[in-house]
Amino acid sequence: MKKLFHPRICLLWLALPILPACASSQHDLYVFGAINSTGRVVGSGDTTKNGIYRRTADGYEHLGLNTPMILAGAFDPRDSRVFHIATLNGVITTLDGGEHWRVGTGWEMTEPKGVAVDPNAPDTVYAALPDGLGVSTDRGHSWKRKENGLPARGKYTQVVTVDRTQAGRVFAGCEIGIYLTDDAAANWRLVHATKETVNDIQQSPHDPKFWIAATQSAGALVSRDGGLTWKQIDGVPSERAHYNVAFDATNPQRIAIASWTYGLLTSEDGGATWTTRNAGLPEPHRVWRTAVDPDNGRLYASVDGKALFISDDFGRTWRDGGLAGSRIQSFTFVPQAQN
Repeated sequence: MKKLFHPRICLLWLALPILPACASSQHDLYVFGAINSTGRVVGSGDTTKNGIYRRTADGYEHLGLNTPMILAGAFDPRDSRVFHIATLNGVITTLDGGEHWRVGTGWEMTEPKGVAVDPNAPDTVYAALPDGLGVSTDRGHSWKRKENGLPARGKYTQVVTVDRTQAGRVFAGCEIGIYLTDDAAANWRLVHATKETVNDIQQSPHDPKFWIAATQSAGALVSRDGGLTWKQIDGVPSERAHYNVAFDATNPQRIAIASWTYGLLTSEDGGATWTTRNAGLPEPHRVWRTAVDPDNGRLYASVDGKALFISDDFGRTWRDGGLAGSRIQSFTFVPQAQN
């Protein structure tokens, strides 16, 4: 039986020092994760909310569900009030901007790690699962497994990413490599093998054939032919995990990678060379996620359990951006034209 949520939308503004871009921004920023105040204990009366936050001119407002385990969100390009979130219970969908929610997946699809909407076929939604891949073709209402070609063992999937240039062309970052489908998950094939999990796969906003993947133990991988072949990036360390990749939509030369061990790595020459940009971030430099604002190139770094940090010079200097005590699982920028 499907569950329907009718939560009252809770609004909570968390102070953000300076956000000059909000007034003229063309995108709304949503962050998904947990916000835990320092010293928080059960019964303390702490009213901090977890889950979904949207950037406003005054800071961030909390939307809908109060849960610490929202790992990702994916929006319908036709209407930003329609979006899907990956939670412990499964993939949950709202059609009205977070006022009501519905669990579309059943007991056999829980704890999704990621979710993605096909921009060229937006009724189709993909979910990265701990044991494979789920697909909905009716805007999250119902789901089926589509795993033909994925391995019997090793199909733990951390991330699913859709190629924006072609409907049904999708990449899955699995426990043993990168898989690709060209037919909306009817068939999958391995395009690059790894010994451990692929944590993120991202497409350049400038060149659709340019992709970068972050891995658990193989550093970062690059493809220049649309994801058909991959190789390890020189200059990116590989002894420890990298968590996600962010391209700068305002500058094709700028790329950032987040790492628990290495902090924030940046490139300003299209990925040819890499530099750590941790000066001004709290130690240890445990950067859980990074993002780049497509409106102005502002760089974001979520330092685990500390706060969200902001840089307007691509990591050379940082300032506290609020959301104290947070672990941000993902950032999503949504064009305001979708509203």
